[in-house]
Amino acid sequence: MSEDQPLGLHNLPAPRGATKTPKRKGRGQGSGLGKTAGRGQDGQRSRSGGGVRPGFEGGQMPLIRRVPKRGFWNRSRTEYQVVNLRDLQKVQGDDVTPASLLESCLIAKPGQPVKILGSGEMERAVAVRGCAVSKKAREKIEAAGGRIEA
Repeated sequence: MSEDQPLGLHNLPAPRGATKTPKRKGRGQGSGLGKTAGRGQDGQRSRSGGGVRPGFEGGQMPLIRRVPKRGFWNRSRTEYQVVNLRDLQKVQGDDVTPASLLESCLIAKPGQPVKILGSGEMERAVAVRGCAVSKKAREKIEAAGGRIEA
């Protein structure tokens, strides 16, 4: 590391003793791991490409097939971060956006979509942008003089 560059997370050196050189397997008897390279003499695991698939239990009916399956997990489901109307009072200013909610610590993940639900009352008029809004929350925001923009 050069002296003119400031120390940062991207250029931190590893502490002494933290990194070890890997064992060089199959590089002669003198290395201690020559010939069979630590795999033993015979068997499925000694072969090239040998081994068993994940979940294989030696021919016994695997646990994943023994346990009953129930329900359905929709892979295309949109998982929203939920914010209630009572929490919107904590947002500074009149604009409610995912960025302002993140700043107010009402949501945790900046990339995940946000939905505003109607639990609580709205005391002031706000402009909601970039968030999904429930029907009840929409009614309460518009009743307080606020607006919802796409």
